[in-house]
Amino acid sequence: MPDPEKLAAVRAAIPALGAGIYLNTGSAGPIPAETAAAMAEMSTHERDLGRAHPEHFLALVERMAEARAGVAAVLGTDVDAVALTHSTTEGMNLACLLPDWRSDGRVVTSVHDYPGVLGGLYALRDRTGVEIEFVDAGDDGDDARTLAAFDTAIGPGTRLVVLSHVLWTTGAVLPVAAIAAMAHDRGALVVVDGAQAAGAIPFRFDELGVDFYALPAQKWLLGPEGMGALVVDRAATDRFIPSQAGWFSFERADGRGMGDWWSDARRFETTGFHAPSVAGMARSIGWLSMYVGLDFVYRRGAAMALAAAELLTSIPGVTVLTPRHAMAALLTFTIEGWPPETAAEELGSRVFAIVRTIPTLRALRISPGFFTTQDELERFAEAVALLAANTPETMPARRILTILGEG
Repeated sequence: MPDPEKLAAVRAAIPALGAGIYLNTGSAGPIPAETAAAMAEMSTHERDLGRAHPEHFLALVERMAEARAGVAAVLGTDVDAVALTHSTTEGMNLACLLPDWRSDGRVVTSVHDYPGVLGGLYALRDRTGVEIEFVDAGDDGDDARTLAAFDTAIGPGTRLVVLSHVLWTTGAVLPVAAIAAMAHDRGALVVVDGAQAAGAIPFRFDELGVDFYALPAQKWLLGPEGMGALVVDRAATDRFIPSQAGWFSFERADGRGMGDWWSDARRFETTGFHAPSVAGMARSIGWLSMYVGLDFVYRRGAAMALAAAELLTSIPGVTVLTPRHAMAALLTFTIEGWPPETAAEELGSRVFAIVRTIPTLRALRISPGFFTTQDELERFAEAVALLAANTPETMPARRILTILGEG
């Protein structure tokens, strides 16, 4: 389809886009109608027929395989490298626990990493005494300064380097491949938080050169909460885990082969997956890859993020914190004289903009997607300009809709 027709078809397939200007995929993306239908079908099946029949379990296994295959397709890697998790944080924690910390060691991470990830590192420090070295770089997109800071920090005894592919604060893209090469030269594992990159920007896992890459389903992959994945490099597991000799395959009762039940990556999978959520994750990724097309997702998503940056940069009193040259799909900014919480509430009530705040920066953050329209961005920018031209005290009163017959 031509882009205008395709955009209309895509938007019609995502009902939540009619509820407001959806600018917070970086927290949770809108769910496609097809995904919601697949999850409802699975929930109805569980309600009416129960969950105890072996065929229900085998169906879950097949949906899990679909979800892994979808992640592998998006990240350009082999399906055997993918393990399902319940969240990005779970994947990060599993990877960070792999080294034997009883023999001491150091962890290098960024001061700008997501608090959920840092929480796991603090727990590791408190339990084992491991030293954590924080790098204060990367948020401004200055790769030379970032690499110099990591070069200084990754010293003797560093066993693990933990970083985000895209910072959740300013939205800057870090030079992950260069940092990974540096870490590997010094014997350290590299674990990456891909929450704001997977499904937002194009890349190939194998080309990053990292050992572990964790991601969520609910953000840029437009899936449900409670699902994620951990992508694992085989060389990393070979260093710490015995070979998979003795692991098994099995055949279904109807004779259809299920293939290998386990792979190296599968060793990181826990249990207790919610079947409707697994189906939803698989369907959302398949919908993005096969119905929308990843080329369209990446191309149009980048164009909308750039358009939003240009609109906001042109508004007096607005400061864009996201470095334009190292931008993914997040855009962080401040409005002079406006606390971010107050500004977010005002924007939500005036143009139904769905945004979030970044408390550590006292800033607002938006995340346009491939489904965002230019008209939506312009209406949002007009509202931001209105705030920037006023203060919370001088802001014109909102329009009030009078409903006749209601007194």
